[in-house]
Amino acid sequence: MNLLELLKRTKYELIQGNLDIDINQIKYDTRRIEEGDIFICLKGTNIDSHNFAKDAVEKGAKALLVEKSVKGIPKDIPVIKVENSRKEMARLATVLYKDPSKDFNLVGLTGTNGKTSVSIFIRDILMNLNKNVGVVGTIGCKINDKDIKANTTTPTTPESPDLQNIFSKMREEKVFASIIEATSVALEMRRVDFCDFDIGVFLNLTQDHLDYHGTMENYKNAKLKLFKKCKNALVNIEDPVSKEIIDTFDGEVVTFGVNDEADLRATNIKLAIDSVEFDIHYKNKSQTVKVNVPGKFTVSNLLAAFGVCMLLGVDFDDVLSVFPKIRGVRGRLEAQRMNNGAVAIVDYAHSPDALESLLESIKEYAEGSIITVFGCGGDRDNTKRPIMGRIAGELSDYVIITSDNPRSEEPESIIDDIEKGIKGLNCNYERISNREEAINKGLKIAHDKDVVVIAGKGHETYQILKNETIHFDDMEIVREFNNHNN
Repeated sequence: MNLLELLKRTKYELIQGNLDIDINQIKYDTRRIEEGDIFICLKGTNIDSHNFAKDAVEKGAKALLVEKSVKGIPKDIPVIKVENSRKEMARLATVLYKDPSKDFNLVGLTGTNGKTSVSIFIRDILMNLNKNVGVVGTIGCKINDKDIKANTTTPTTPESPDLQNIFSKMREEKVFASIIEATSVALEMRRVDFCDFDIGVFLNLTQDHLDYHGTMENYKNAKLKLFKKCKNALVNIEDPVSKEIIDTFDGEVVTFGVNDEADLRATNIKLAIDSVEFDIHYKNKSQTVKVNVPGKFTVSNLLAAFGVCMLLGVDFDDVLSVFPKIRGVRGRLEAQRMNNGAVAIVDYAHSPDALESLLESIKEYAEGSIITVFGCGGDRDNTKRPIMGRIAGELSDYVIITSDNPRSEEPESIIDDIEKGIKGLNCNYERISNREEAINKGLKIAHDKDVVVIAGKGHETYQILKNETIHFDDMEIVREFNNHNN
């Protein structure tokens, strides 16, 4: 695309060079630069890529977008100065890919917990109704069940050029809707700026990511940015933040929850080890539904998925007709019945609220003891560690504190922090820093009807250590143990 055309929506100052040139792609990482790209210089928390501007040109970049002056750039290279390069990178990406999100329904999910489960529930519903659907989030980028080939550098919400590229591929496949996990960090870093959101979904707000946001107020405000971009909102009325959205949102707001005041609600909830059953009520219609995914918070996630489908204009009866076909999400309440009659449950719960909801839900249907194996991630918010230790101690019969992804921290130091919350409680516990040994110990001491909860990593197939990342899959460990203990 011609650089002048690419900049048509951008307010800028041309520092040097000629804008009448053709540009290939938008790049923000010098390792991915190809001949003819424009390089976006970003100021990060730890790295300022203005320092790599000269390197980008040497690798083939034909233009630079900057916030401040850069040195050593040949005079024939256009240098374009803007007020906020992250914002303008998102704007340029929508121009380059010709606003792909305007050509399908775009749904943004935000909340501390449940985003991945809700996105997969929506995907399962729409796929079973023969609609193409895209998903962008923790499980990757997919159209229906197929992965999209895309270069991304972030674990959940891609940077804006990568995201718009993904959306362009979804447009080519004529998706009916795309469901994207809009994380607080992504919203703060403007990765989803200029996306044409039809629906914004607020699930919940509990402590997480304070290592990035600093305070819960900042964390909340980051999430609320989604609702300045949406035409319609679906909010969990049981979370107090929902009132703030309802009071300030200009479009249609639909509320959901296990609450008489909600527009969409659930009653007569029945929990089992492998399913939930409840009555769903929306407008003047009600029906009993059963889904083969366990957990009390599964009900809330299913309500959110159902509400999205209603706002997308899908028929009430059609949606409920495919509820029995909804599958669980890998690493989210993923259950394995053991040969000795116990059940192992692998879940991604890695925040205080998620762990508490998980264990409280399991307590409602567990017939035996609850044995919890969990840890906390290194180089992340350390204030939640003793809180999670207390929660595990209060809601479990036995706890094994272990490693999660320790990263640059010493595993024993992280375990020390967790242990502060469990000391003095009426709960037996032990420390085993090796996660595989910890899981095997939990499975070994379990008996018939006991539940072994393995929390924190869920779907992840790796473990991040100080000097390396190794293959590690919680459910793989569970199944190997089961195979060797027939």
